[in-house]
Amino acid sequence: MGDGDNNGIEWLTANEQRAWRAFIDGSQRLIGLLNRDLTTSDSLSIADYRILVLLSEAPTGALRMSEIADGIVASRSKLTHQARRMEAAGLIHREACSEDGRGVCAHITDTGRAALRAAARNHVASVRAYFVDLLDEAELDALTRIFEKIDNHVVAKQHSDD
Repeated sequence: MGDGDNNGIEWLTANEQRAWRAFIDGSQRLIGLLNRDLTTSDSLSIADYRILVLLSEAPTGALRMSEIADGIVASRSKLTHQARRMEAAGLIHREACSEDGRGVCAHITDTGRAALRAAARNHVASVRAYFVDLLDEAELDALTRIFEKIDNHVVAKQHSDD
C-alpha cells in the first residue's frame, strides 16, 4: 500500500500483509460457512449455537448475561437482542439472577437442549470438514498457541482501556 510517502505509517511487510489478509479472509469465510450450514440444516445461527453450548456446559444450565457476552465475544446490547430472539423461540428464558437479584441470568430450556443436540452432529461435521481435518496435530497446536496469545493480549488491552 505504501507509495513512497509513508506519512509516519509503519506499513506491513509483504509477509505480514499476507498473514493478516489470510486471517481476515479465512476466518470470515469459515464463520460464514459454518453459520450457513447451521441455519440451513437446523435453523440456528452460529451465535445461537455458541450461546446454547455455553449454557449447556454451565453446571446449572444458567449464566449471567455478562458471562455469556464475554464467552461469545459480543457487546451486551447485541447479546440482549440475540437473547430476546432466542427467548421468543423457546430456546432460553431469562430472569433476575437468584444470587443477588441484580443481574439477569439466561437459562437453557428443554427446547434449547433439544435444538443443540439436533444441531451438534451437522455442526461438528462442518467444523471437521472445513477446519480440523485440514490440519495435523502440530498445526492445531500452533494455531491454538497463536490465537490464545492474540486473545490474551486483546483481552488485557480491553481491560486496561476500561
